[in-house]
Amino acid sequence: MAIKHGKFSFSFEKKIYIAGWGNVGGVKEQQGPLGGLFDSIEQDFYCGKKTLEQAEVHLQQTAMENALRRAGLTQEDLELVGAGDLLNQCISSAYSFRDSSLPYIGLYGACSTMALSTLIAATAIEAGIAQKTASLTSSHFGTAERQYRFPLEYGGQRPPSAQHTVTASGAVILSTEKSPIRLEGGAYGAILDAGVTDVNNMGGAMAPAALKLILDYLQETKTQPQDYDMILTGDLGSIGASVVLDLGKKRGFDLQSHYQDCGLLIYDRDQQDMHAGGSGCGCSAAVLTSYVLPKLKKREWKNVLFLSTGALMSPLSVMQGESIPSIAHLIHLKGEA
Repeated sequence: MAIKHGKFSFSFEKKIYIAGWGNVGGVKEQQGPLGGLFDSIEQDFYCGKKTLEQAEVHLQQTAMENALRRAGLTQEDLELVGAGDLLNQCISSAYSFRDSSLPYIGLYGACSTMALSTLIAATAIEAGIAQKTASLTSSHFGTAERQYRFPLEYGGQRPPSAQHTVTASGAVILSTEKSPIRLEGGAYGAILDAGVTDVNNMGGAMAPAALKLILDYLQETKTQPQDYDMILTGDLGSIGASVVLDLGKKRGFDLQSHYQDCGLLIYDRDQQDMHAGGSGCGCSAAVLTSYVLPKLKKREWKNVLFLSTGALMSPLSVMQGESIPSIAHLIHLKGEA
């Protein structure tokens, strides 16, 4: 039974470990600071498929294959998979597993899906439903542009506050068998609507939800920012990350030396035309599996809070003038000897 620390945060009573992880990125991601850390790179924007949507399915399947290989497992060893993506009805995830016969939970948390799916997969282990589970997500610049904005052929101009959807997928395998990285616990966040209506400022929309969950977790676990090697948010970009730091300071929490954002790590904004940074489900998934978990395995980091953040709007709600409700979910990772 999980141990509750408060309304949001909890620790797992069982020892739940990260047995393996995998990822895949595209050319833009290869050109970024983390490009050399990816397991696989797809040079073809279509991944050899007929449509961009089929390409995103291929990304998920490749990330899962890489994760299983690293864990020394096969898909048949898994007892549950939790997955989601940005597309309507989460088709990338559903099509990725339609031939697998695995117990499957489809999740929609927008860009918060990597942390959300990992918590769901871990909760299944805690409940005794399974001993080996998987979580994954993906995004693709072309599919996201087509659904949320305009087809690429339109050539629409993007304002400086806009973020670039990451073309990538990341997968994590969880197990009760001991490994160098343990999932200590986490927190499911609450929806927070800051009243932002500009879809080109998703970082600003999501930042208050991310900060709220960080502060809730710190207060409920009676810890301070300096207790962690790193506190990472997912795809807030330059605007959202600055909001987190500014609002945190006003609340009496100086996060500056212990905080970073996945949307700023994935691309080199000085060399690549990515405006406010990276976004999309694949952003935090790729950073988690290419950068964070290897550091924990090598013991360069021992204690990390990782948040994925999501803007829960749809093209229809935007056209109706609705504001953007946002959410964050958090996983607490520890490196073990």
